[in-house]
Amino acid sequence: MNSDDFEAFAVRAARWGVDYRRTLRDRPVRPAVSPGDLIGRLPAAAPDSAEPMETIVGDFERLIVPGMTHWQHPRFLAYFPANAAPMAVVAEIYASAIAAQCMLWQTSPAATDLERVVVGWLRDALGLPAGFDGVLQDSASTATLAAVLTMREKALGFAGNREGLVGQPRLRVYASDQTHTSIDKAIWISGIGQDNLVKIPGTGPNRGMDPAALDAAIRADLEAGHRPAGVIACVGATGVGSTDDIAAVVAVAKKHALFVHVDAAWAGSAMICPEFRAWWAGIDGADSIVMNPHKWLGAPFECSAHFVREPADLVRTLAIRPEYLKTYGKSDVVNYSEWSVPLGRRFRALKLWFLLRAYGLDGLRRMIHDHVAWAEALAKTIAATPDFEIVTPPMLSLFTFRYSPAGAADLDDLNMRLVNAVNDDGRTYVTQTKVDGRIAIRIQVGSFDATRADIEDSWTAIKDVAARL
Repeated sequence: MNSDDFEAFAVRAARWGVDYRRTLRDRPVRPAVSPGDLIGRLPAAAPDSAEPMETIVGDFERLIVPGMTHWQHPRFLAYFPANAAPMAVVAEIYASAIAAQCMLWQTSPAATDLERVVVGWLRDALGLPAGFDGVLQDSASTATLAAVLTMREKALGFAGNREGLVGQPRLRVYASDQTHTSIDKAIWISGIGQDNLVKIPGTGPNRGMDPAALDAAIRADLEAGHRPAGVIACVGATGVGSTDDIAAVVAVAKKHALFVHVDAAWAGSAMICPEFRAWWAGIDGADSIVMNPHKWLGAPFECSAHFVREPADLVRTLAIRPEYLKTYGKSDVVNYSEWSVPLGRRFRALKLWFLLRAYGLDGLRRMIHDHVAWAEALAKTIAATPDFEIVTPPMLSLFTFRYSPAGAADLDDLNMRLVNAVNDDGRTYVTQTKVDGRIAIRIQVGSFDATRADIEDSWTAIKDVAARL
């Protein structure tokens, strides 16, 4: 491919992307396909000879796009959003063209400096104290793993990486039973082990862990000769938005000198709005916090902000410095690969820089305000609709409901059939969860390009499908 071909197909791709976003409302949110449909339509082996780009692009449009779930669709109400704001997509084009490897300051000086700046911008926008520093990780799973590794090393006097866990005291970590499975996976990978993740039952209206039960669990482990290592608190858990009392959890943890990590992967974005910060009151006492701009704020995946009170502890846990990774002749060098599990790093800061400048904090706040208001209005509408009930009230823009017509014999089966039928219908996309052991349907309003009409149309689709069951 020469430079003229590169130009032609790059421009074509950009135009296709614009047209794609313009026509999303006309597409089904989730495709009507079965597992393996595409596999049978593709060659079993890679071609030996180069194929024309025209053919490749045509196959992309003909084979790939029709089989995709459209995460940027304005009626996507499932999971949590993975927004890609248009101006941030433009930044990704530039980042892809440069194709930088941002592992060290010397491999990408401007990328490193920009990351330092935009992480500071985001910290201030969230209302976090200036004492927090941070890094852009790929995902909340990686940030949580880094936090768990740090709490492990601190509990072992930074001997775990060197000596391993054999012969060490049994480490214990505490979290709500409502937390995301990324916490469980971090416990596995860290070597602490699932049996040493102590799940504290979620209680009360916010289904957060009981601070008294947390304190009792820590004390019991100390008496048993175990070594508590840290607490993982949550703001806006995936199932129903369960949220811990951060101030109370921090108070218990600090009484026992334990490291506190807060998972606010989704809900953290809403904290750019001061009126929502009551949800994480006490956050200034945490040691580590993760929130994902690639969820609700609109930075294309992957872009997870990991804030830490003591960067030196994170670096001491994760940094490894062979000769070929050392930088000589420069002082005050930050190498963000030493703050991360992977060595290789993408230029994530660029899209966050474009996003914050192109939309402004006020524009992003308006979007979040709208989503919360639309979710609350929809919850009220569902509560007033015969044969439907609200199961958990809105936590920001997330709530759950159940279809419960009189005389229905098996509501769990009925609601799962409704979820599947709604998603097959294609006008909107929802997911299920379990609340107190029973199936409920999740609604999470968060699409960057959604309008109030999109949310109302989604509800119309759900009612239409339910009437046909």
